[in-house]
Amino acid sequence: MQRSQTLVAVGTLAVAGLLAAGARDISSEAGYAGIGPNFVPWVVAGALALCGLWLLWEALTGGFRHMEEDEANAPVIEGDGKPSWIGFAAVSAGILLNAALITTLGFVLSCALCFVLATRGYRASQGHPDLRPATLLRDLLVGLAISAPVYWLFTKLLAINLPGLTASGWI
Repeated sequence: MQRSQTLVAVGTLAVAGLLAAGARDISSEAGYAGIGPNFVPWVVAGALALCGLWLLWEALTGGFRHMEEDEANAPVIEGDGKPSWIGFAAVSAGILLNAALITTLGFVLSCALCFVLATRGYRASQGHPDLRPATLLRDLLVGLAISAPVYWLFTKLLAINLPGLTASGWI
């Protein structure tokens, strides 16, 4: 049994429990499609609990299997052995700007901006800061492709009000 792996599993189960406790406090009143706003949080809490149970089973029966020590599992550090502060700053800026601008730009655009900054940060932390306009545009389009359906799911299907850019409710 690997103690650190067991702690990861228990931590995952604890987060699932916190999400379930939070979902319990959300109204279950049915929305547009007959499901309430607490549906997605319950699904996420359940999926996370299943992952936590699987991790616990793995940890208690010999440790996470087939875990190789390679570059993919190594901590991300810059060449001088220090953490990637540029990557950390970019991801943090994305999260903070999303929170600050969501009511101004709307959910879709602020989340797309967060995605662009997060990808900048992750690429910088890997030592591949790609600032070409084509890459930035691609990341923006991917961010829009992710955030727009999420916005529509919440506003149109679940009847949860998220800040939009226009009064039409579609962006």
